[in-house]
Amino acid sequence: MRSVALLEARIEAFSYHGEDASVLHDVEVVAAPGTLTAVLGGSGSGKSTLGRLLAGWLSGGNSGQFKGSLHLRTSDLRASDLSDSGRYAAPGDGGPLVFHGTPDDPRIDAALWSDQVGFVPQDAAALLSTVGSTVAEELAFGLENRGMDRTLMHAEVLRAAESAGLTGLLERDPATLSGGELRRLAVACSAMTRPGVLVLDEPLGSLDAAGSASVRALVRRLLDAGTAVVVLGQAVDDLAMSATRWLVLDGGTVTARGTPGELAGSPALLQSGVVVPAPADDGSGLRCRTVDRQLAAAGPGTENPAAAVLELDRLSFGYPAGRGKTGPGGLGDLSLAVAAGQVVAVTGPNGAGKSTLLRHLNGLLRPMRGAVRIEGKDIAGIPTGRVADRVGLLFQHPRDQLFERTVLREVLFGLERKVGAAAEAAARAALAAVGLGDQLAAHPHELPASRQRLLALATVLAREPVLIALDEPTVGLDRHGLERLDEALGAAAERGAAVVMVTHELAYARATAHRVLELRDGTLREV
Repeated sequence: MRSVALLEARIEAFSYHGEDASVLHDVEVVAAPGTLTAVLGGSGSGKSTLGRLLAGWLSGGNSGQFKGSLHLRTSDLRASDLSDSGRYAAPGDGGPLVFHGTPDDPRIDAALWSDQVGFVPQDAAALLSTVGSTVAEELAFGLENRGMDRTLMHAEVLRAAESAGLTGLLERDPATLSGGELRRLAVACSAMTRPGVLVLDEPLGSLDAAGSASVRALVRRLLDAGTAVVVLGQAVDDLAMSATRWLVLDGGTVTARGTPGELAGSPALLQSGVVVPAPADDGSGLRCRTVDRQLAAAGPGTENPAAAVLELDRLSFGYPAGRGKTGPGGLGDLSLAVAAGQVVAVTGPNGAGKSTLLRHLNGLLRPMRGAVRIEGKDIAGIPTGRVADRVGLLFQHPRDQLFERTVLREVLFGLERKVGAAAEAAARAALAAVGLGDQLAAHPHELPASRQRLLALATVLAREPVLIALDEPTVGLDRHGLERLDEALGAAAERGAAVVMVTHELAYARATAHRVLELRDGTLREV
């Protein structure tokens, strides 16, 4: 059994190179054995930066300027062993690694640190090695690097797969997994080496109910074994509610600390932008609810096709066997019509094919049988670029569609061809609508993940497509971001656009959409 560990971080200040303002300042975190600490904060509060500091991914030098200390204590490892400088050797556990923001600061030995501190970033796929051709090989990667006996390693892989609900996916190529499946794989990879401390950034993002339950159960087993777990999040979810202690992070510093019972309704938590559980929906606060709701009475595919912006006519699709995805993700004989001004939410388990469905709407994927019609016209044979003039798609991972040098240039790309001289005004209006009107010169990849999602949404809104397709638009958004999303959906519906939204947030879907459908086993049904 691994030794238990205590991680103490005292962050006087941390700033990235090229930035004058500190991303974090006056933050103290103590992760004690067998405890779950939840760090809650809104977009841009510094949560992800804090996670990277705790995990040793950032420590000054090439990353930025760090003033403070990190102290990792275990029963069989001295803190001095974790530094390659050799300047901080000390009796006992070696004492903390102290950083002054100067060239002679210690340098963390990343390999030794990661042996004790596991980390799953918000972009879970970034943790994976990418060298494993199957889920089983990806799970085995860390154990292979530690020289584990192959018989024992095989048993550990099976155990980890079962705990994360991945047993049926062991022979799948990780590149073919859904976003939720990738997240479960990343958490399993980090947890299976049984680190003394595990830091999880938005661990329940993109997960269905079963996936969330498996991650919570996995965290509970680690806690019972003595692992210290730190969860970073922008929402008070089931995992946060089971935490021993909460820290509220706002503006890069801790504004409140205490138990969930002490902070659940505190002004600091509400001011931070953290999403808190809401009472039963009263139908208020969402502009798209003002759209005629008689459309909600119809079942899938029963509206007047002549009035439909989107029509799926007996659509079927399956991935080739060579891609390792013969069953999951396939679609069978789907029919659906979505009218102007209507918002339709699609839910369903991870790997059911929801993202696959959305990619058919703008021609990124083409059906094996059946048809996709936009405003009554079959898009078969029409180049995807031309379909995109009428259909806007927000990807599940916004970084996949961001490539320009500034926020304004990102939204302007290709817009002048569509709207001419009005392009810049349209781009600025779209950015203002999502709360990025003051970020025009920022580099898209330097924005927090939640603002990258809002930026990608702005690139869709600026073109005023007749159909908007959104893949997990709520993931990573704090309360302010969700309000911007609600307003954008309401405005799009009011001008007559049809909206199809994939989400695992059933409560949000019910509060937002005129209709909620579940995709399961390749078919759609009303829920």
